[in-house]
Amino acid sequence: MRSSADAHAAVPLAADYFHSYSVVGLLAVVGVLFVAVAFGAGRLLRPVVPTPEKLLTYECGVDPVGEGWAHTQIRYYVYAFLYVIFAVDSIFLFPWATVFAAPGFGGATLVEMFIFLGFLAVGLLYAWKKGVLEWT
Repeated sequence: MRSSADAHAAVPLAADYFHSYSVVGLLAVVGVLFVAVAFGAGRLLRPVVPTPEKLLTYECGVDPVGEGWAHTQIRYYVYAFLYVIFAVDSIFLFPWATVFAAPGFGGATLVEMFIFLGFLAVGLLYAWKKGVLEWT
């Protein structure tokens, strides 16, 4: 059974714990208010004079010709998506290298990284077998 002294000793720890979250919450509220005030001030202070020229689509100083919709082949998106996947996965290699250099983590970290690279290789082989990597 716990004594009242133990219960009173736990109260300041809980108060410190929630105090640190209240600081984060207060900072979040201040940040949201700052953005709201900035957008509100911009909406109140800007001039609103719509003209036909201002309502036109603007792209690189050239007047728009034709429709606004353009057909783009999906393969460009697939290449971009594959690049993002492998770029993000390669970012995980840098923290791994620092952990691998720490004493006592060598073998387990090495096995985990080979499992990770195996998953990447299986994904790349799947994309290759499905013909996703064919340019034409």
